[in-house]
Amino acid sequence: MDASERRATVLRTVVEEYVRTAQPVASQTVTTSRDLGVSSATVRNDMTQLEREGFITQPHTSAGRIPTDQGYRYFVDNFTSARSLPGVQRRAVADFFASTHRALEDLLHETSQLLARLTSHAAVVVGPVADVVRVRTAQLVALEPGTVLAVAVLGNGSIEREVIRCDLDADRLARASALLDDTLSGRGLGQSAPLVATGDRDVDGAVAEATGALCTRAQAVSDHLYVGGASRLAAEQDAFTTTATTARLLEMLEEQVVVVSLVRDLLGHGVNVSIGSENDVDELRDCSLVIAPYEVDGAPAGTVGVLGPTRMDYQQALAAVAAVSQQLGQLLLPPA
Repeated sequence: MDASERRATVLRTVVEEYVRTAQPVASQTVTTSRDLGVSSATVRNDMTQLEREGFITQPHTSAGRIPTDQGYRYFVDNFTSARSLPGVQRRAVADFFASTHRALEDLLHETSQLLARLTSHAAVVVGPVADVVRVRTAQLVALEPGTVLAVAVLGNGSIEREVIRCDLDADRLARASALLDDTLSGRGLGQSAPLVATGDRDVDGAVAEATGALCTRAQAVSDHLYVGGASRLAAEQDAFTTTATTARLLEMLEEQVVVVSLVRDLLGHGVNVSIGSENDVDELRDCSLVIAPYEVDGAPAGTVGVLGPTRMDYQQALAAVAAVSQQLGQLLLPPA
């Protein structure tokens, strides 16, 4: 290989070894782990050149080198190819989505936990925009006098429900339930058909209230950030520049608005890796964010992602978000 190829291989080795060991990488380590066909002195010169160009840095005098954000970016752009999860993890993802029949909110929360387990980093899931969550059927069910449960069964079999107050006898409740089904079925929860008035003020009022409550519920799910494995950030605090970074990250995740807005802005960009200083949000300057959209009916609907230190196994993270986003999108598809 020529000098530029060799330096690229040296950089790749530094990244992979540092991710694996969390220790600065010495030239001798590179020499013994790669058959470069050159001496240790040549590798040391290559590392010096890589340091001058900003791809690696030396944290302490006489220590080995560690990657910079620029080095991680070169690694991600040049050495991370599409690959599948290992067989055991791939089966775990398939089994999870094949067996889940949770309400949408619970599904998204459990999906974030699954992604955290796959990557050993914190994971985030942003709910699908309300318009893409199709309703299979909707009805009103009497609970007790004056109290009715509005139920929407979504295309993936999950159920959304809201309690409303109304006082209808059995016949009028049945009419209201049929009207609610006509209004919502086959559409996204944010795309209900115009309400066809029956002339019965109480029936029309019950349907309007139920429709509004279910749509508000879907919007709340859409705007919510589901975080799995947040405690992993604390376990990884040694990988951040300062111990205060973890506290700031946890506060940001609790506030949610910033992260939801960030990933929504990236929704149409496909799989995306933001590394350290590339992040516009100050709290993320020591972090990497690997995200992928999940699609419903071919349109981006929401996002899954992994959040952790820049010293991240990017191949694993990319494979995990790709597998989970694909399965989640398929699950949310309306029935054929």
